[in-house]
Amino acid sequence: MRSGEQRAASVERTLGSRQLATLLPDPAAARPAYRHLAEAISTLILDGRIALHARLPAERALAAALNTSRTTITAVYDLLHERGYAHSRQGAGTWTALPEGRAPSGIARLVAPRDAAIDLARAAPELAGQTLTDALTQITPEIAEHALTPGYHPYGLPELRAAIADRFTRRGLPTVPGQILVTSGAQHAFTLALGLLCGPGDRVMTENPSYPNALDALRRARLRTVGVPVTDAGWDIEIIESTLRQSVPQLAYLIPDFHNPTGALMPESERARVLHAAARSGTWLVIDETLAELALDGPSPRPFAAHASPGSTGQIITVGSMSKTHWAGLRIGWLRAPARLVTELAGQRIAGDMGGSVLDQLLALALLARAGELLPQRLERLRRQRAALTAALAEHLPQWKLRQPPGGLSLWADLGEPIGSALAERAMEHGVRIESGACFATEPGLFEQRLRIPYTTPPDTLREAVQRLAAALADGVSPALGGRRTHWIA
Repeated sequence: MRSGEQRAASVERTLGSRQLATLLPDPAAARPAYRHLAEAISTLILDGRIALHARLPAERALAAALNTSRTTITAVYDLLHERGYAHSRQGAGTWTALPEGRAPSGIARLVAPRDAAIDLARAAPELAGQTLTDALTQITPEIAEHALTPGYHPYGLPELRAAIADRFTRRGLPTVPGQILVTSGAQHAFTLALGLLCGPGDRVMTENPSYPNALDALRRARLRTVGVPVTDAGWDIEIIESTLRQSVPQLAYLIPDFHNPTGALMPESERARVLHAAARSGTWLVIDETLAELALDGPSPRPFAAHASPGSTGQIITVGSMSKTHWAGLRIGWLRAPARLVTELAGQRIAGDMGGSVLDQLLALALLARAGELLPQRLERLRRQRAALTAALAEHLPQWKLRQPPGGLSLWADLGEPIGSALAERAMEHGVRIESGACFATEPGLFEQRLRIPYTTPPDTLREAVQRLAAALADGVSPALGGRRTHWIA
């Protein structure tokens, strides 16, 4: 039997010299050039922007594309071999690889080692232990009843589908259980939609910046992203309309509710325009509402699909989860879509996991039933934490610019110079894990002047984290070269 690496390599993936050159920094930007380029390629492999088991360009072709010497590229490939990021096949060139002991950055962002560092890399709240204990006690009799059944529910537990449908209806979007598919988180819902609706090479419109794990999913599906900007002022709807009209993407992925990472909230009037433009281009919309209920300065927005004209919601998929409102460890998400599409997606889902855990779904059902009690408590805690973070930043890092978001879980800080990756690396030495804005970019070289700073930890912890960031900055950091990003988690 062939190894996984051999099977993967049997599918031809060749990276063109010009394609790779557009992802790399100028060889003259740092010395020695070969080391600079090798580090950049290593980062791209970990990011998923260069696929694993892909054939790298011939040395001569890449040297010409980068306007450098072949000797330099030979040294680049030698260093990649030495560090485990490449291997050669006799007569077949050089292929990308994952070194022993390293993990793709998507995993690294989620799995942090247990140490004394303050973790500001993940915008995920904790669930109170007593709340979890009470919910588990409540569902114990139901678990016993379900244990007498086979336990397969590819669409999701019927009671949970009904509860999620009712949630949409109460928020202003009439929904029936047949329009709901329960998934293992919103990311699972998104990848199911990509697998059914898109093929390699299709265009997908995304915001820039956007959620890193969604961008990783697009890259690994070999889709072409078309970025539309989200700034401190929000979305430029004319650019979105123009992109939909001219690029005609197969699918668009948007986070209109307390956008991750900027925190922006799309106005209702702009939502209607996006829906109209997408309908005209025939583009499927995947709307990520994971953060929609985390409104801190006003009421929660209505579902995006509620702004569609009657009968025109046929190409809108809404995804959500309990990760941000309750606990990411629950791994319960969902999508709302036309009933026929839900059936097709459930059929696709069978090939992967045949259905979610009944225990988790019963627990989710119990927690959703207490949302009226639990969510206000969470929102008040987030308001206190947001206030503590903004006050600490104003005291210790007043030169940074930031806009207080009306909801969500994080601030999008402007550092004033492109030092995000360097500061994230230096912050590790001061006991703080944090992500540079470059992590959220659709392409290299962007948002190095930004940091996403979550306010999901207690106020005292946030104040300590800001003091450590200020100390890291005082140590001195240099602006990034070529949009390089440092990965601080193995």
